[in-house]
Order: sequence, then structure tokens, then C-alpha cells
Amino acid sequence: MSDVVFRDGPPTRAEVCAAAIADCFAHDGEILANPIGTLPVIGGRLAKATVAPELVMTDGEALLVENILPVGVENPEKVVAGWNPYRTMFDAVWSGRRHVMMSGSQIDKFGNQNFAFIGPYEAPRTQLLGMRGAPGNTINDKTSYWIPAHTTRTFVPAVDAVSGVGYDRAAELPAGGGRFHDIHRIVTNLCVLDFATPDHRMHLRSVHPGVTIDDVVAATGFTLAIDGDTPESRLPTDDELMWIRERIDPNGLGEQEVPNP
Repeated sequence: MSDVVFRDGPPTRAEVCAAAIADCFAHDGEILANPIGTLPVIGGRLAKATVAPELVMTDGEALLVENILPVGVENPEKVVAGWNPYRTMFDAVWSGRRHVMMSGSQIDKFGNQNFAFIGPYEAPRTQLLGMRGAPGNTINDKTSYWIPAHTTRTFVPAVDAVSGVGYDRAAELPAGGGRFHDIHRIVTNLCVLDFATPDHRMHLRSVHPGVTIDDVVAATGFTLAIDGDTPESRLPTDDELMWIRERIDPNGLGEQEVPNP
């Protein structure tokens, strides 16, 4: 890490997103935090470093680690707490002792998520990842989403395929089938969203500094639930900026995913 030049200056959009992601994991207790993707990992590790030290986290592969690892740094020192092979991971998934943050190619107003394919079921135009673990994740575990580019191509009136189960479909399951269903939050490059509405319709929780409500509305392909006093997303604290810039993301990979506007 000797070649790293530590950053200074005001918080970037990526750092605001990292703080918002950390807030997603802030009150989870001693469960497996499983953020997937560059900024989710930065935000998840930030939560463990600051407000949620009891979180259990992986090294991104098959080890559980106690120390805060940097992203994008080869062979960092690890304080290993345990082995986490696929079997152990699935035990955590099925038991619900996990909060996963995934991404999605499409999401609708009730939180149905798609990263399987784009186009009609009979003849898709584009093959994506497939269903992957999204059905099991959303039925068994607390689930959040990270969307690095908030556009009407992602936030759509209806998804082309349901990979992750939304609130409307969970409500249609047989009695008890959706009792562990919990789509917690969605963090994007523009805002933070949740489902804190009577009908579990997507709700605008906050807008990032420099973003207006109109910006979010224009980038969303359906009507959001919006309060009259939507706040601005919080800035990371000085302590959080130190962790991000000096320990977790010394190479600025977060800014590569979400450049400053």
C-alpha cells in the first residue's frame, strides 16, 4: 500500500453512497453481512468498522475475517475467524442469519428484481446472470439492493422476469411462505429508497447531495411514494472518511463505480 495517495477534500458521491450502504447494515446484530459489488463491500466494511462491529463478514471468497480488509489490494493481512465453504454459506442463507445486498438489471415498484434476462420469456433479447440465488435470498434473508446507475431502464413498471421476490408476490404465497421476506433498502447513485408504505410500494427515503427529487422522478419508470419533506442523504462523518480513504478504499475504486457529478 506504499504507493497509495490518500485522498482529501469534501465527500464524494461514492462516499455518500458508501455511508448510505453502511446505514443499511447498522442495526443487524451478529449476522452474516453479505454485500456483493465494489461499493456494497466498501459500505459493509465501513459498517463493521464503525457502527456494527458485531457483523460477520467474509473476505469475498471462503473465509470469515475479523479485521477490516481493503478492497483492490492484493494479499491483505487477514484475521481469520473461520472457514466459510458453500455448504456453510447455504446454512446461513436457509436459516435467515444473513443480510445480502445484491444488484439488479430491473426492479419494479414492489421490489421484484430481475437479473435473469431482458425481453419476453419465450424469446429473450439479452441473457443476463440467471436467477442465481435471488429467489432464496429474498424469501429467507433480509435483502437490500445497490444500483450504481439509476435510470428508467432499471426502475421499470414491470420486470421481464422475477429473480428476487417483491412484496406483492410475497403476499400471494401460502400462509407463512413470506414470513421472512424483508426488502430493506435500495441505495442508488441518486438516492436511498425503501418500502415503508402501507402497501409496500417503493418510497423515496432521501436524495443525495446535489440531486433533486425531480432528478429521481425523471430516472424512475413508475410513480414513487414521496413525502413532502424528503431529506438529503447524510454526509459521511470524518471518522467514516478516514476509514474509507485510508483503510477500506485506498485506491478510490468507489469513485470508479460512481464518479463525482
